This record gives sequence, structure tokens and C-alpha cells, in this order.
Amino acid sequence: MRLLVVISLCIIGTVTSAGENWPRFLGPSGRATSVDSNLPLRWSDSENLKWKAKIGPGSSSPIVWGERVFVTSYSGTGQNVSRTLHCLNRDNGSSVWNFKVENSGAEDGMQGYLTEHGYASNTPVTDGSLIYVFFGKMGVHAVDFDGKKKWEASIGKMSSNRRWGSGASPVLYKDLLIINAADEGRSLVAFDKATGDIKWKSEADGYELSYNTPTVVAQHEELVVAVPGELWGVNLKTGKLKWFAQTNLTGNVSPTTILDGETVYTFGGYRSSGSHAYPVGGLKDVTDNEKWYARSSSYVATPLLHEGHLYWFDDKGMAFCTRASDGEVVYRERIDGLTRGGRPVYASPVLAGDRIYVVSRYDGTFVLPARPEYKILAQNKFSGDDSDASATPAISGDELFLRTGKFLYCVGTP
Repeated sequence: MRLLVVISLCIIGTVTSAGENWPRFLGPSGRATSVDSNLPLRWSDSENLKWKAKIGPGSSSPIVWGERVFVTSYSGTGQNVSRTLHCLNRDNGSSVWNFKVENSGAEDGMQGYLTEHGYASNTPVTDGSLIYVFFGKMGVHAVDFDGKKKWEASIGKMSSNRRWGSGASPVLYKDLLIINAADEGRSLVAFDKATGDIKWKSEADGYELSYNTPTVVAQHEELVVAVPGELWGVNLKTGKLKWFAQTNLTGNVSPTTILDGETVYTFGGYRSSGSHAYPVGGLKDVTDNEKWYARSSSYVATPLLHEGHLYWFDDKGMAFCTRASDGEVVYRERIDGLTRGGRPVYASPVLAGDRIYVVSRYDGTFVLPARPEYKILAQNKFSGDDSDASATPAISGDELFLRTGKFLYCVGTP
């Protein structure tokens, strides 16, 4: 009996705690936060770089579970595109296996914003048993930790009027896998995560151009998703609309809504139409329950909520901090160190300890203090990599996982 207890304790000690895992887009709670992590302030090709691994292009984020790192990429374009889920060894970045899905002949051609985010923009999600990947018109796939497919399901083969491809990432809630298939099917779909059977499907033309990952509001068993001109609360059990609110967010809506207790913040819209705060858990039309509206906004990146403030870099090269209580701007500063015009930042900020990390597309990662005071503490860039870095990084333990159009990097203090 004593031997069994010792063995059991040893086994338990080798299991990575949930806090060490980064299982989905924006991390365990969807808040892009790892308070206990101690990441380095500076890094380069010769400092605090543990490894780098060559992967294909894409803008999806890596996820981490235990000793495995997962990320997607693509090759080819249009009807000749294929997509791959990579599994890498966390210790050294070596390849463990690749799960590849060949072309289905249904993807849109490489034009518009597809030229910027490509065909691998949906971040995988895992529950520690299966990895779930959303490959646009090539479907949803469930893969085990040995790289074997457990099930697949079609999500639709439609295209939006812009033909910009897919953007939202899958999320898990209890036994459900939830997909925002706005581009492929004008729908929000919940699958049985074990079998791939459809549990419910919410269809509406209003989903078109909704590229944000749905937010789970567990206390009300609802999903919040932003669509052009409105914010929707969807019943998690049935997929039926519970409540809605009219917003100023016109056109494509990319930032994920941000939950803070009983309040949800929504950003985005074409050329950053503004931001709103609404209570969750409502019924029918809750437009008049709006807490505040502000002109400041983010076009693609999901702002970071920390200690009563919202932080983000917008696609025009401006750093923002606003008060979560009323949307008032605390600072709005031009970011020094950005060398390109256009839209220099797409990635969402992440928090580690008392610092905020923001990846720019071509000028490396900026580090700021996690307080309402604008200051660039460091700007870190790898030489010899001029590819587009639009992916939001992942954090696990004291390591930062950065993805560009060529490589996956693991940054940490040796």
C-alpha cells in the first residue's frame, strides 16, 4: 500500500497543471493572461531563445498542453490549398507528428485580406484528450495526441461577399465544441466533442462578416458573439437567440468580446467603428441597457483587460489604454519602432506577470508595463525572419511561444 501511494504521488507530480497549459486562442480563460509567468524582458537570436522550428505560413496561434505544442499552417492557394496541424516537442521544438488535410477544391482564391492572414488563421483548441482544428471549408477535425483522426465534420462551403476566408477559432464548453462558421455556413454550430454529431445549429444571414471567436458566459449558459451592427447572446443549450443589442460596429467584426463578470466589452467594425459595454444575461432587446459607448476601438486585435483597464495596439500603429468603467481614453500614443505603414499590428496583446507583450507584423515584439502608463520597455526582434507575424502568442509556465510566417519560436530564460 505504501509503495502504491509513493508511485501515485510520483505520477501526480509529473502532470502539468491546468495553469501551465494554454489550450485555446487567448489562453485558458480567454483572457490572454498568465499572471504567474516570469518571461524575459529581452530576447534575440542569441539571448533567451530556447529553440525555433520551421513551419509553414499562417496566422493561427500556437497552443500548449503538457509537453506538446500545436500550431497550424497551410500550403498552396485556392483550390490547391492544404492545411496541416503540427505537433512539436515542447523541450526542443522537434516534430512529433503532422496531421495534413488535402484540398477539397472549395477554398477562395488568394485575394483581399486572404493575402495577409492566409488559410490557417483558426487557432486549435484541446481538452487534453483530443485536439480540435477548424479548417474552414475543409471542415472540423478531431485528432488524438498520437496524430490519429477521431472524427471530421463539414461546416459548409459558402463564402462571404468579401471572400476573405475564415477567422474565428473553436471553443469548448462541457461536452460541446463550438464553431463560428460565419463565412462557411452563416452559422454558429455546436458539436458533440466526442463524436462530431451536431447538437444544435444557429443559422442567420447576420453572421456574415463575424470573424470573432465566441465568448462563453458560463454563469448564464450563453455565448456572446459580435455580428455587424449587433451583439448577440445565444443559449448554450439550444443555440437560440436569448438577447441582442444594436451597436455601431459595422462591417467585419474581428475582435473577440471580453467578459468581465456580468459585463461584456465589444470592439471592432470596419475601420474601428467604436466600442461598447453591455451587461450579459439579458432577454430580447437589451440595447437600452448599454453601459457605455466610446469612439476608440481595435480593428482586429482583441484588447487585454487588466485591473480595470483595456490595452491594445490598433492596426494604424497607435497604442491605447482605456478605462473599463466608462471607455474613457487614458493614453493614445504613436508607437515608436514601427517601420512599416499600412496595418502594422494584428496580434492581440497578452499579459505575463506585470508586463504586456504585443507582437507586430514586421517589427518584433513590444513589451510594456501592465499599468495605465505608456512606456516601451523593450522591442525584441529575430534577425533573418522578415515574414508576417500576425499571430497572438501563447504562454506556458515561463515560456513564450511566438509564431511567424516561417518559424515557431520558444522564448524563455535558460
